[in-house]
Amino acid sequence: MKPEDVAQYLQEHPQFFNEYADLLADIPISHPQNDKVISLNERQIIALRERNRALQDKLLELISFGEENDAIGEKMHRLTIALLSVSNLDELLSALYFSLKEDFAVPFVAMRFWELSTEPGTHTEFSPTSEDVRTIAESLAQPYCGNHIADEIKQWFGEDAEHLHSFAMIPLNTVQTIGLIVLGSPDPERFYPEMGTLHLKRLGELVCTCITRYDQAETVGEIAARDHQNQ
Repeated sequence: MKPEDVAQYLQEHPQFFNEYADLLADIPISHPQNDKVISLNERQIIALRERNRALQDKLLELISFGEENDAIGEKMHRLTIALLSVSNLDELLSALYFSLKEDFAVPFVAMRFWELSTEPGTHTEFSPTSEDVRTIAESLAQPYCGNHIADEIKQWFGEDAEHLHSFAMIPLNTVQTIGLIVLGSPDPERFYPEMGTLHLKRLGELVCTCITRYDQAETVGEIAARDHQNQ
């Protein structure tokens, strides 16, 4: 008889230890941490304690994740309020950079927008991008996190590019892809492939919604003039 046969028999006949209750106290087995001989009852208590400890560790982990999500949710709320409170594109970009760097502690941020009616020479964010970059952005069904990005995109960080070792790329999608936000860090583990991207995706949706408020076939100057008239 194999050990598996014994285990299967006991699973199929749970009344066994009711009929042979003395075995619970009489069967000597080894302690899991030393050579001490203990009863089956004692071994069961140790197993229950180990399971309880594992459940406690899992609960603490879930609580930690919950607290972390609450903190991120609060930061996203503050960013949402900030972006909805601005009156022009300059203020929107300033609020976005400030939140990502100061509130979310992202050391380096770069972004490019296209398919919007903003004058290219007004902001670096509207500088021309290659078809390859647009293809990369369009191919992202979800934000990308990892250690490698295209050289052209990496150069958006200028002289800081050589010091960055992990990145998050967030596509901005409406009915079409209109831009790309890239977060960079010197820490290789800051943005890793297995990390969750839910909050990054929501960040992209928020920025995409806010930036398109200024895409009404108007130039930045026309937007400013209109805002001035409304004051």
